[in-house]
Amino acid sequence: MDVQIALMLAQDGIVNGAIYALMAFALVLVFSVTRVIFIPQGEFVAYAALAMAALQTGKLPPILWLLGVLAVLTLVVEAVRHARGLEVDWRSTLVWAVLLPALAAGLLAMKPEHMLLQVLAVLLLVTPMGPLVYRLAYRPLADATVLILLIVSVALHLALVGLGLYFFGAEGSRTAPFLDTRWDIGGLMVSGQSVVIVGATVVLVLAMYFFFERTIIGKALRATAINRVGARLMGIPTALSGDLSFALAALIGAVSGLLIAPVTTIYYDTGFLIGLKGFVAAIVGGMHSYPLALAGAVLVGQLESFSSFWASAFKEVIVFTMIIPVLWWRSLNTHHVEDEE
Repeated sequence: MDVQIALMLAQDGIVNGAIYALMAFALVLVFSVTRVIFIPQGEFVAYAALAMAALQTGKLPPILWLLGVLAVLTLVVEAVRHARGLEVDWRSTLVWAVLLPALAAGLLAMKPEHMLLQVLAVLLLVTPMGPLVYRLAYRPLADATVLILLIVSVALHLALVGLGLYFFGAEGSRTAPFLDTRWDIGGLMVSGQSVVIVGATVVLVLAMYFFFERTIIGKALRATAINRVGARLMGIPTALSGDLSFALAALIGAVSGLLIAPVTTIYYDTGFLIGLKGFVAAIVGGMHSYPLALAGAVLVGQLESFSSFWASAFKEVIVFTMIIPVLWWRSLNTHHVEDEE
């Protein structure tokens, strides 16, 4: 291996690590707020990428019907809860189940041809799925153990993968790049899409940092993540915190899918592997530290890139094996508590 090859592999590792960083960020966010290990996070990536590919070929993204079904089911569930005398926040319910799906359907009905409008349509299509899935699958089990929530995540992942196969078929798709340019920097070819991926990741991470540090809603989410009971006693609606955390996770997944679709072929089940590598990065951060999770994502990207050069047949094994020493080290340095604590 010479310097030129090492630089190429490092570049690929940074690009891949940027996507894994977004996945890790979303997983840490959801887990810290709701205690849910959200395995279906990768499905948002695949749904967004394949929906964008459908739009660019002049077709209506079939997951619009899935969004409609989720919205109707959510409205029915909330109506039943209201009839039973339970408190229902109808404003947030109408936003997730009516307003955003209606905006997505209206924009898709216009058959947008400009790429920015297509991106907006996909984001409006995928983002509401997060809080709708949370209300239907996780909120009724908010007081369940982490193990039960994990089992629900596995079942939900299998269901969403099957629906992805039904809606999009087994064929893979790619989308047009956002920036179709290449630069020769010291003999190293840098594609415009790679710059877009890294730049968008940096901007999104900084935006999330500002959101959590400078806004009341972001601070409420942080408080819920630190102490859910204390946040509830202080008047923070923890149920709405779950809505928002899943909405942000779906948004991050959708952005990741839009970014990665031009550089690799996306299939209905591609998101699972991407999300799993993001999970490895999140484990490096202990499922609570955003900076460590981001650093872990860069490490995973570099390890995957260089192992694909030295032992391409075992690159996935090498990447996922990294989780073993991390878990071993954390088991020795972490105070073990029961789930109820």
